[in-house]
Amino acid sequence: MQYVRTMPKAAKSPRATSPSDAPESAAGTRAAAQRLKMRRELATAAMELFATKGYEATTVDEIAATAGVARRTFFRHFRSKEEAIFPDHDDTLVRAEAVLNAAPPHEHPLDTVCRGIKEVMKMYAGSPAVSVERYRLTREVPTLREREIASVARYERLFTRYLLGHFDERDHHDGNDDPLLAEVAASAVVTAHNHVLRRWLRAGGQGDVEAQLDHAFAIVRETFGSGIGAGRPAPSAASAPEAREETAAPAVRASTTGDVVVAVARTDAPLDEVMRTIQKALGTA
Repeated sequence: MQYVRTMPKAAKSPRATSPSDAPESAAGTRAAAQRLKMRRELATAAMELFATKGYEATTVDEIAATAGVARRTFFRHFRSKEEAIFPDHDDTLVRAEAVLNAAPPHEHPLDTVCRGIKEVMKMYAGSPAVSVERYRLTREVPTLREREIASVARYERLFTRYLLGHFDERDHHDGNDDPLLAEVAASAVVTAHNHVLRRWLRAGGQGDVEAQLDHAFAIVRETFGSGIGAGRPAPSAASAPEAREETAAPAVRASTTGDVVVAVARTDAPLDEVMRTIQKALGTA
């Protein structure tokens, strides 16, 4: 599973600016903020009604009235009442994609994806009480659970495309497992995030979720990161002492546990050295 650095796309030629550009940009920003504010107000009204009346008994008209807007305003922001419970996923997906697009060329692709999905956790952690109640509702209402699953699938597709974009395109051929590995790695990042998220929600939104995420991502990185860091520069002689120790580590290590031999090798380790190390471990097993 080999990743390469990709060249950034050429930027579009900047259009001629005019004195009106800045006001137009500011107006667009204000409009987006107002749109998100209204979506959140409608979502809050929906959550309150779902909690007091029940999901099935709540109507769109009641949600709109509770938020103090007309029915048509509701449908300008959401297509259905189940969609209203997830007001931020579209904007969060945009922010996650922005993280991927702005990634520095030396960063490991899996590290970039892990940073991207942290935007999702920020969304939930921004309103712990609402997130905990939403979690309760999605467990009770199958329609909401299906909506949540569909949202998760969108993140997985985004991250899979990103990881595939960092493979060596010249090596794509029949029988190549790179697309499979990219999809599995993207799924692993999302699964690790969702595991931590569910644990945090079951704890009432309490705990150091950032540290829990970093621990989960370290496991994913250890599992899928070996051999896919071609975009990372090699440590220089002036690197920190700990970096020099890592550089000086043996290219191949092998250990025995009962009837099993476990070998760990750098991707640049010579094959004959790998085989000698394994044979030596087998001889002492």
